[in-house]
Amino acid sequence: MPRIARKISSTKVYHIILRGNDRQDIFLDEQDYHKFLKIVKILKEKYQYDIFTYCLMSNHVHLVIYDKNMKLSKIIQSMEISYASYFAKKYNKVGHLFQNRFLSKNVETKEYLCGLCRYIHQNPLKAKISNTEDYKWSSYREFIYGEKIISSELVLSMFAPNKKEAIENFIIFHSYETNFINEEVEYECIDRITDEQVKKKVQKILNIENVRMINSYDRKTRNEELQKLKIIKGVSKAQLSRVLGMNRKILERIMK
Repeated sequence: MPRIARKISSTKVYHIILRGNDRQDIFLDEQDYHKFLKIVKILKEKYQYDIFTYCLMSNHVHLVIYDKNMKLSKIIQSMEISYASYFAKKYNKVGHLFQNRFLSKNVETKEYLCGLCRYIHQNPLKAKISNTEDYKWSSYREFIYGEKIISSELVLSMFAPNKKEAIENFIIFHSYETNFINEEVEYECIDRITDEQVKKKVQKILNIENVRMINSYDRKTRNEELQKLKIIKGVSKAQLSRVLGMNRKILERIMK
């Protein structure tokens, strides 16, 4: 199947997600994290892009990139090749380190960027591995203590015109946990599954052979059965409605 061309962001800002192949860890010690950030910094000078936000987790990476010269594919390809080469040499790794094509989402408004920034910085908190402010491998502390890789001016300007006040408001904003853009970003961050895999999961959870039988249930039973499917990870409402042969709007209303 041919690849679908990426939609160009009107702002040239993109949320990029790089994931380890088959969920494998891509950072095994502190040197690995340092190496990746060093590569990001070197490529910044080469391709003249800006980083607004980042967070490195053990098996995936979040980057918000301002691709002002429209070289996003080259930037990410160079990033993956450089780091994968380092990783392979260090750990005698054979095969792909990263999962296929990188994921990207356009960032079209300042409001979205602001919420996305907090969402990314709270990844370690959500994973229950660190408080947001204590995590070493995100851009959070760069906003507060000084830039090393990021360009913080645009994000901070959304909190106050004065930098000191902006940082104070930035800290307060990040003190609130959020489920920001669950349906849009969470789905991008977890491994997607095929329709056939979804079908098998539904069959197992509901103990039925024909998943479309759910449409013949009375309303109360149907709604109760659909609630059980919330535990399936990596499936969107659109995909689930397709597998079940159910109207998407009805399914969304039931499972909200």
